[in-house]
Amino acid sequence: MSNKIVLAFSGGLDTTFCIKYLTEELGLEVHSIYADTGGLTDVEKEKLATRARYCGVTSHHCMDIQADYYQKGIKYLLYGNILKHNTYPLSVSSERTFQAMAVVEYATEIGAEMLAHGCTGAGNDQIRFDLIFNVLAPNMKIISPVRDLNLPREKEIEYLKDKGINLDFSDATYSYNEGIWGSSIGGKETLQSSKFIPECAWPSEPICTNPIERDIEVEFNKGEVVALNGDYLSPLQLINKLNLLGNEFGIGRGLHLGDTITGLKGRIAFEAPAALMLIKAHELLEKHVLSKQQLQIKEQLCTTYGNLIHEGFYLDNAVRDLEKYLESTQSHVSGAVKLKLIPHTFELIGISSIYDLHHKDFGEYGEESKLWNANDIKGFIKLYSIPIQLQHLVNNAKG
Repeated sequence: MSNKIVLAFSGGLDTTFCIKYLTEELGLEVHSIYADTGGLTDVEKEKLATRARYCGVTSHHCMDIQADYYQKGIKYLLYGNILKHNTYPLSVSSERTFQAMAVVEYATEIGAEMLAHGCTGAGNDQIRFDLIFNVLAPNMKIISPVRDLNLPREKEIEYLKDKGINLDFSDATYSYNEGIWGSSIGGKETLQSSKFIPECAWPSEPICTNPIERDIEVEFNKGEVVALNGDYLSPLQLINKLNLLGNEFGIGRGLHLGDTITGLKGRIAFEAPAALMLIKAHELLEKHVLSKQQLQIKEQLCTTYGNLIHEGFYLDNAVRDLEKYLESTQSHVSGAVKLKLIPHTFELIGISSIYDLHHKDFGEYGEESKLWNANDIKGFIKLYSIPIQLQHLVNNAKG
């Protein structure tokens, strides 16, 4: 059996601990991989690689999976206006699947027969990683030191110091996961229902904290975002630009409480300016261009789609079926949406689209209709009321 093991490396305390434990205690040849879903600068990625090498990996690899993550993940989250419990844009939930697939791909490429991650035994990520590993690499052994040893963070720091790893762990008070679709933050405040994390814990530092406002416009073509303020960009470029703009205003911050896969209640803080602005802008455009029936059916199926992604079932064929449905709903979702950015929030101003069903040629709600007359509507209302009339007649007759 090969002595090679591939470790999903984030640069945080848990995966740093994994490197030393796997090399020192198990004698394995550790090859770390950072599956890049965005959110880090080149300098930050180089620091991450330097840490991995300093801690003793045989090799470190950075795999840019942003394009794949957008095409096979983010795009459908936007099509579906996916916000878990109408709050959280599945930033980490969705990217873990793609990171796990990248780990398997790299392990296969270098001939490794073991896979490792730094997940604890209490969260959702362990399930997402293990599920992908079990499906795509059923013959590879999974090792998860942090989960198996059940060590508190203080013990991990103590172990690393004993092994001569002199790193600054002052930021270990909070755990961070950063990606192009948003960042998540965990800390002592998220473990309590009554606490909100302090300003110093957020990844970004707002610049526009005074009551300054800025109007922007995002344009969609068949559901995909294509332009920001008239500048046509690739989706990844646009999302990155919108993240920077949103960070200036401190937009996209929130706390999410949800039901974990294991049954516990879980609470995290998140910062996802581009995701929240685009989802809400896309949702508003859909209200204007989709029919009543389309909106009702779509809302139900998209809740199912979001739940499947959140719980790690990306590789289930049901997800492919729902993605085909989502694609079919976007044929007329084209147009521009105007937003107003305000410190710590944003407002949706309105839309313009050639497919807008809210059109003055058909009439004006509450004022005038050009599609029917008074006799038409009176007849319609009479017929519309018949099912309820029948209920009352029968029920009253039966006492």
